Amino acid sequence: MIVPIRLNPVPPKEYDIVIDSLPKLYFDTKVAIITNPTVSKLHLNKLLDKIEGVKPLVVEIPDGEEYKNIDTVLSILDRLFEAKFDRKSILIAFGGGVIGDMTGFSASLYQRGVSFIQIPTTLLSQVDASVGGKTGVNNKFGKNLIGTFYQPDAVYIDPNFLDTLPKREFSAGLAEVIKMAVMFDRDMFEFLQNSNLYDKDVIVQMIAKSVSLKADVVNKDEKEQGIRAVLNYGHTFGHVIENETNYEKYLHGEAVAIGMVMANRLAVELGLLSKTQEQEIKELLSKYNLPTTYPIKDIDEFYNHFFLDKKSNRGKIKFILPNGSIGTHIIKDDIKESVVKEALKSFEES
Repeated sequence: MIVPIRLNPVPPKEYDIVIDSLPKLYFDTKVAIITNPTVSKLHLNKLLDKIEGVKPLVVEIPDGEEYKNIDTVLSILDRLFEAKFDRKSILIAFGGGVIGDMTGFSASLYQRGVSFIQIPTTLLSQVDASVGGKTGVNNKFGKNLIGTFYQPDAVYIDPNFLDTLPKREFSAGLAEVIKMAVMFDRDMFEFLQNSNLYDKDVIVQMIAKSVSLKADVVNKDEKEQGIRAVLNYGHTFGHVIENETNYEKYLHGEAVAIGMVMANRLAVELGLLSKTQEQEIKELLSKYNLPTTYPIKDIDEFYNHFFLDKKSNRGKIKFILPNGSIGTHIIKDDIKESVVKEALKSFEES
């Protein structure tokens, strides 16, 4: 017996990404701000001054990638239940990518889904993590392996929050900007090479260009069935590095930077990228003090970690690589194990 169900298509989700000073925000329902002590100390009063209509619940969670796990999400949900939040309530993610991912995940779970708003305070979250609706947490098997696709209701990107950002965090965000340029836009890559990315006006241009590129990709492929996978350039390798170092040694953008260098080395092995172009990308990463080396202790073990990545499928590893020149890309899932391991030998611990 077959009982067919024919659901009407879900209406498209539309929301604005506002790149400007944080505006006044009015609410007539319960609101929770999810943040961490670092952001709270620096910026919470500014956000509270902008909120009208309600007194928000402030939920502080520990700062750091090592706390991006299901236990922390459960602690957020407990606070919402204790405060008797309902389906009309709203969560505000106020912080970097870790806060955004966990707030979005919590919003997608609470009473089967409540609204949330992204107010990113780091460059990495402003140019990448806050846009596109990916949510999730890490576990012992890898990064972001538990999560949902769940879009925010709005994203407010205030570049002024970057004034207090440590240079290391700023550089980590630039890795995601460079990633998008290498994959999609040669002109943007040259802009990054020739501009002072610490200049406020340049930063706004850079954020706007990065967000536009990502928004275009997400609009075409929300749930990463095709072109959105290209945004994972550097991540297949980078996630292994983060896992091997227990998410403690490298910021996410730093691991992605090393992952891009590894992906480029593989692209050179395959004849997809010239050594000159490989060096050009590496020099841009180094210009902003991003790491470009990582000592692999065991190549076999490093390789086997790939199969825990979300991008592996039916025993095949999906690699995102430059294809012929900077600004173009290719997705390959047919690369021989021996070729990948040969590329990894360049990073083997001596």
